[in-house]
Amino acid sequence: MIKIRPVSDLRNKFAEIEKLVNKGEPVYLTKNGYGSMVILNLKQYADLTQDIELKLDEADIQARNNDVRYEHKEVFKRLKSKVKK
Repeated sequence: MIKIRPVSDLRNKFAEIEKLVNKGEPVYLTKNGYGSMVILNLKQYADLTQDIELKLDEADIQARNNDVRYEHKEVFKRLKSKVKK
Protein backbone atom coordinates (compact mmCIF):
# COMPACT_ATOMS: atom_id res chain seq x y z
CA MET A 1 0.00 0.00 0.00
CA ILE A 2 1.26 3.49 -0.85
CA LYS A 3 2.54 5.38 2.17
CA ILE A 4 1.62 9.08 2.01
CA ARG A 5 2.75 11.33 4.83
CA PRO A 6 2.96 15.08 5.40
CA VAL A 7 6.46 16.47 5.01
CA SER A 8 6.37 17.54 8.68
CA ASP A 9 6.51 13.82 9.59
CA LEU A 10 10.03 13.75 8.21
CA ARG A 11 11.07 15.90 11.16
CA ASN A 12 8.53 14.76 13.75
CA LYS A 13 8.37 11.02 13.00
CA PHE A 14 11.67 10.32 11.29
CA ALA A 15 12.12 6.90 12.93
CA GLU A 16 8.75 5.68 11.58
CA ILE A 17 9.53 6.87 8.08
CA GLU A 18 13.01 5.39 8.23
CA LYS A 19 11.56 1.97 9.17
CA LEU A 20 9.17 2.05 6.22
CA VAL A 21 11.90 3.05 3.80
CA ASN A 22 14.32 0.45 5.17
CA LYS A 23 11.64 -2.22 4.57
CA GLY A 24 11.70 -1.21 0.91
CA GLU A 25 8.53 0.88 0.96
CA PRO A 26 8.81 4.29 -0.70
CA VAL A 27 7.24 7.11 1.30
CA TYR A 28 5.46 9.89 -0.56
CA LEU A 29 5.61 13.25 1.21
CA THR A 30 3.06 16.02 0.79
CA LYS A 31 3.28 19.72 1.52
CA ASN A 32 0.04 21.67 1.89
CA GLY A 33 -1.84 18.67 0.53
CA TYR A 34 0.20 18.38 -2.68
CA GLY A 35 2.89 15.87 -3.60
CA SER A 36 6.32 17.17 -2.71
CA MET A 37 8.85 14.30 -2.81
CA VAL A 38 9.44 10.58 -2.50
CA ILE A 39 11.87 8.94 -0.13
CA LEU A 40 13.51 5.68 -1.24
CA ASN A 41 16.17 3.52 0.31
CA LEU A 42 19.56 3.55 -1.38
CA LYS A 43 19.08 0.20 -3.13
CA GLN A 44 15.78 1.29 -4.67
CA TYR A 45 17.36 4.54 -5.84
CA ALA A 46 20.37 2.70 -7.28
CA ASP A 47 18.07 0.27 -9.09
CA LEU A 48 16.16 3.18 -10.64
CA THR A 49 19.24 5.07 -11.75
CA GLN A 50 21.63 2.25 -12.68
CA ASP A 51 20.67 2.12 -16.36
CA ILE A 52 20.86 5.90 -16.63
CA GLU A 53 24.31 5.95 -15.04
CA LEU A 54 25.53 3.27 -17.46
CA LYS A 55 24.21 5.20 -20.47
CA LEU A 56 25.83 8.42 -19.23
CA ASP A 57 29.14 6.57 -18.80
CA GLU A 58 28.82 5.25 -22.36
CA ALA A 59 28.11 8.76 -23.62
CA ASP A 60 31.18 10.10 -21.79
CA ILE A 61 33.37 7.45 -23.43
CA GLN A 62 31.93 8.25 -26.87
CA ALA A 63 32.49 11.96 -26.32
CA ARG A 64 36.14 11.37 -25.40
CA ASN A 65 36.66 9.30 -28.56
CA ASN A 66 34.80 11.56 -30.97
CA ASP A 67 35.24 15.24 -31.81
CA VAL A 68 31.75 15.65 -33.27
CA ARG A 69 29.50 17.91 -31.19
CA TYR A 70 25.87 18.92 -31.77
CA GLU A 71 24.01 22.01 -30.66
CA HIS A 72 20.98 21.42 -28.49
CA LYS A 73 18.61 22.33 -31.33
CA GLU A 74 19.97 19.49 -33.46
CA VAL A 75 19.80 17.01 -30.57
CA PHE A 76 16.17 17.84 -29.79
CA LYS A 77 15.25 17.77 -33.48
CA ARG A 78 16.64 14.24 -33.76
CA LEU A 79 14.91 13.13 -30.56
CA LYS A 80 11.56 14.53 -31.67
CA SER A 81 11.80 12.75 -35.01
CA LYS A 82 12.41 9.43 -33.24
CA VAL A 83 9.56 9.93 -30.78
CA LYS A 84 7.04 10.70 -33.56
CA LYS A 85 7.71 7.34 -35.29
